[in-house]
Amino acid sequence: MMDSAESTVRRTVLAGGLRVVTEFLPSVRSVALGIWVGVGSRDEDTSHAGATHYLEHLLFKGTHKRTALEISSEMDAVGGEMNAFTAKEYTCYYARVLDADLPLAIDVLSDMVTSSLIEPKDVDAERNVVLEEIAMNEDDPADSVHEAFTGRLFGDTPLGRPILGTVDSINAITRELIFEHYRAKYTPPHLVISAAGNLDHDTLVGYVQAAFGPVLAEFGGAEPAAPRLRGSGGLWDGYGPAAGSGVTLVSRPIEQANLVLGCEGLSRTDDRRFALGVLNAALGGGMSSRLFQEVREKRGLAYSVYSFASQHADSGLWGIYAGCLPSKADEVLSICTAEVAKVVETGLTDAELDRGKGQVRGGIVLGLEDPSSRMTRLGKAELVYPGLEPVEEILTAIDAVSHDDIRAIAAEILTKPKVLAVVGPFEDEAPFQAALLSPGGTTPVPPDVLTGAPDGKNRHRIGRASQDQGLGVAPYPRAPASRGLGAARCRR
Repeated sequence: MMDSAESTVRRTVLAGGLRVVTEFLPSVRSVALGIWVGVGSRDEDTSHAGATHYLEHLLFKGTHKRTALEISSEMDAVGGEMNAFTAKEYTCYYARVLDADLPLAIDVLSDMVTSSLIEPKDVDAERNVVLEEIAMNEDDPADSVHEAFTGRLFGDTPLGRPILGTVDSINAITRELIFEHYRAKYTPPHLVISAAGNLDHDTLVGYVQAAFGPVLAEFGGAEPAAPRLRGSGGLWDGYGPAAGSGVTLVSRPIEQANLVLGCEGLSRTDDRRFALGVLNAALGGGMSSRLFQEVREKRGLAYSVYSFASQHADSGLWGIYAGCLPSKADEVLSICTAEVAKVVETGLTDAELDRGKGQVRGGIVLGLEDPSSRMTRLGKAELVYPGLEPVEEILTAIDAVSHDDIRAIAAEILTKPKVLAVVGPFEDEAPFQAALLSPGGTTPVPPDVLTGAPDGKNRHRIGRASQDQGLGVAPYPRAPASRGLGAARCRR
């Protein structure tokens, strides 16, 4: 057992360092299964840029036992769902099947992860698919502006570069480089098998041992890799992503201005993440939030406006997105920066604090109503958290957020130097520089304000869900809304 408060969760470490973590849910007739790999796009050097996501595609192309068609048809034949996604700090291959079909899901996913051929002809064919995916991303201004924001904030580092790679890097990468990446990163110490649903832990461990037997024997007594935490060592610590500032303008002949104004946020395990989550919910997390009310409901200036927070091992980001008519961009930015300044100066009202807590609490609990979300929680707890934090402890931490916590985190985060990314029909970025000089931009806050600081798919209406708010619970990885927030779209 991992924790007395999580009585249905069990964990086994096999020879070679492969971890199996399960949660028994007797009220369902299905199982969600994930094979998590502790490698993401920020583990790439420039010669491998885009390799992690490219490899994710290629693992569906065939193994020594199955063709690409057989991989798909075997899952389709039992009504199963299968997919994958690549994030900045991990990759996941997942399936959802009836409980009776769990052996098949284990066999198919493990075969893909351990025995893919990565044939030269498949590399060449899939290169065009990845290039099309990049083009699709660039054609979506709402995606492009998030990518531009992240690139400006973290610069030319693995954390700042696109998960998909670029047209140049994908055209340049070879089969040898991708295969090298595959063999170096997809090893038992960096793998986690997580599953939730109507299952028996010991039976699943037996399936995994059979499926991974030869690979486990090769790695003998290896220990599991340490979770990806701030200061824990590893490739990601060496980059020290420094937060940038300033304006990035991507000129496009489109009908709408897409804006992201934001700054560096918190790391995934920072204790202040609960306060930032509540503040984010009250400021721009829903239809009752300040930004939605001021920008859309009262003035009708934008269809979509929201704030977001996303965390990584050693850093994070916070920002505001708005999509509006180009002629309204300056007014929308003015309102957004004014609302940020108000929060820094006066905090939240009692009603906003309570509503923000309730929104975060509800999102967490409702997100755990299906096996896929619970499977995701187990996998991420192994790879990027110190352990599996009981949900009740998370809810208690949210309830404990006070007005002092909100004022302190607003003064710490919302006053940092800002990045403004703009995608729209503009030629000159100079007019946008003014937004960074407003009270909600880069104007420093007096030191005394910092005293006491502690050391979907209705996306266009309410806002995109953050990929990882660092609250210890994550939603099921359906097609993420923005690669700039930390995950590439699912393959299928």
